[in-house]
Amino acid sequence: MKVVMLMFDTLRRNQLPPYNSGAQPLPNFERLAQKTVRFDNFYVGSMPCMPARRDLHTGRLNFLHRSWGPLEPFDDSIFEIMKKNGVYSHLITDHQHYWEDGGATYHNRYSSYEFIRGQEGDLWKARIGFTGAEKLDSWKNAEPLRRNMILHDQINRSYLHREADYPQARCYQAGLEFLVENCRQDNWLLQIESFDPHEPFCVPDRFKAMVDPALLHNEDDWPEYSSTERINNQEKINNNGKHYQALMLMCDEYLGKILDFFDEHDMWRDTMLVVNTDHGFLLGEKEWSGKSVMPVYNEIAHVPFFIWDPRSALAGEACGELAQMHDLSVTLLDAFGLQKTPRMTGESLLPVLAQHKQKRQNIIFGYFGAHVSITNGRYVYMRGSHTPENKPLYEYTLMPVHMRRMFNVDELRNATLHAGFRFTHGAPLLKIPGCAGFYSSYAHGNLLFDLSCDPYQEQPLFDPETEAALLRKLSQALTEAQAPADEWVRLGIPLNPDEINAAFIITEHKERARILNDYLGPLAMTEMHPDTRALLLEIAVCDDGKRFLSELYQCHKGKLHRRDVVAFYERGEYGAEIYSLFNKPY
Repeated sequence: MKVVMLMFDTLRRNQLPPYNSGAQPLPNFERLAQKTVRFDNFYVGSMPCMPARRDLHTGRLNFLHRSWGPLEPFDDSIFEIMKKNGVYSHLITDHQHYWEDGGATYHNRYSSYEFIRGQEGDLWKARIGFTGAEKLDSWKNAEPLRRNMILHDQINRSYLHREADYPQARCYQAGLEFLVENCRQDNWLLQIESFDPHEPFCVPDRFKAMVDPALLHNEDDWPEYSSTERINNQEKINNNGKHYQALMLMCDEYLGKILDFFDEHDMWRDTMLVVNTDHGFLLGEKEWSGKSVMPVYNEIAHVPFFIWDPRSALAGEACGELAQMHDLSVTLLDAFGLQKTPRMTGESLLPVLAQHKQKRQNIIFGYFGAHVSITNGRYVYMRGSHTPENKPLYEYTLMPVHMRRMFNVDELRNATLHAGFRFTHGAPLLKIPGCAGFYSSYAHGNLLFDLSCDPYQEQPLFDPETEAALLRKLSQALTEAQAPADEWVRLGIPLNPDEINAAFIITEHKERARILNDYLGPLAMTEMHPDTRALLLEIAVCDDGKRFLSELYQCHKGKLHRRDVVAFYERGEYGAEIYSLFNKPY
């Protein structure tokens, strides 16, 4: 068996013609759908980039136990298993997070790997004194860390003189070279992993011109992770969508080069092809831009997935099976006749293709410390924290590393030793107080959507019977994922499922209204964006917060916007602690 896996980053399902007939033409994605089975209910698992890749390596969900970080010493990597069993795996990627602190253990699990430099804020080229970023609005409005990323991105771009220099083009060229060398060999897996179409939407001009010639003069192609209210620039939001479309045209063209190679060398006969992604992206929908700073709506969570298995030989068909990244892990092992380990919770998709057997009734997904979401394909239920404090929340790890830095001494000072979980092979873990990440799930509340009548998740339901049923399923799923006991407390889930009924849900909603009123007073009933509500919850615990909120309510009528809160502060005499919250990054 041979496998080629093309892994894109930030591939939006509704931008692909096989899923949306109204999308811009992408002939090679349409061609791909005719050659493969298209999964219609594929969802993310752990979010975002490296947590998703840890799911891929380990065959289980990890977002319930820790945030973004490396593979752990106890993790079972499918690529390590392949290597030990005579299957050669080769990674070609321009995904720069692999060589940051929080990704540095992944690539060595493969038999070999190639890194392509230059994407995003990759610390690649050095041009001291470079001033090419200051002209960009994205740089002017950014906090120091993001400014540094934008600066390095602009430096990197100054070395992209031809289309062949672009990281995506170099990834696919290296992939084609591997195929030329090895396509007649057996027992190998090739992972061509392109960071595109992840932001910034850096793309050669010829693709921009195909979408809108005005993009040729628009260099601000790095969208914020923010509410659109904070961005306050509808033209920029619209242009972000156009830049993404241009980059998708490039992705489509380079996908076509692999499909051409399959055709020309008759690789469909004996080679599995997988095309997948880690997550999607919001381009203004529901008043949000980006990911990570809002609930995992379907634009982010419901992702495309295509697979060709030469043994079942199914092509041009759709599959409604619920599946996730950690199912792909077990599928890849199965393709080479290898068994999953007892610690893997994913299920192989090959029996689904061969026998149309449905395996999953529900799946869960989310970010560490944020909403934990569950779907059965019709309903999506997002369970947020039980209190604004979002506690208890702990990181369980033997690798105390964040995305771009080690855990600091203050974080480690409060660490204790935990006995571990079944998947840690009996090894104890550091238990370190964690933080919620980029947004307050409490500010959004628990959200229930019926996709059958609300596919765009615009009208949350109040349906206590359905919410209770999904909450019982969520509790069961947490048990199956070996979630720490803290999660039941943080999410306010009774340990006895018999206590979870419609009356419990109704009482919960009343309790939430009471807590919001305690924090916000009469402003709790005021219409506002959840991002603004999160700001008010932070203001409420400031020394001068209660007075500020009371006087704000007396002076403001109608829907409350973030800009109204800032303007009111500037007209009064309030503590500096409140002011520090206005420009705080997510």
